[in-house]
Amino acid sequence: MIIVDTDIVIDFLRQHPPAVTWISAVTEPVCLPGIVAMELYQGCQNRREVQELRRQIQPFAVLWPDEAAANAALANFMSSRLTHAVGILDELIAATALTHQLPLHTFNTKHFAAIPGLKIIQPYAR
Repeated sequence: MIIVDTDIVIDFLRQHPPAVTWISAVTEPVCLPGIVAMELYQGCQNRREVQELRRQIQPFAVLWPDEAAANAALANFMSSRLTHAVGILDELIAATALTHQLPLHTFNTKHFAAIPGLKIIQPYAR
């Protein structure tokens, strides 16, 4: 499985050629943290956009963090929020990747670098 952050999915939905090429070439399932799916739906302005987004992300499995990873995310958030500016949603996205023992494919290296144990992959050139 491959787990992707919001920025990768947005590139794909906007038909950014490197993102489309990369996702099309991936041979294992591409998964979204549930928080990423929620972020995408938050950007919808009407029911038509919700339906279109649902259609576009339907092929991707949705994953959630387990309780232990969510608790670790809380502890990390409390200790590093002021020094590293990692947001709540990024902590939960990272917790999902850590739960499933997967690297997170993202270009948001600044925030995710502060999360212990998380491996980050930038999957294509931007």
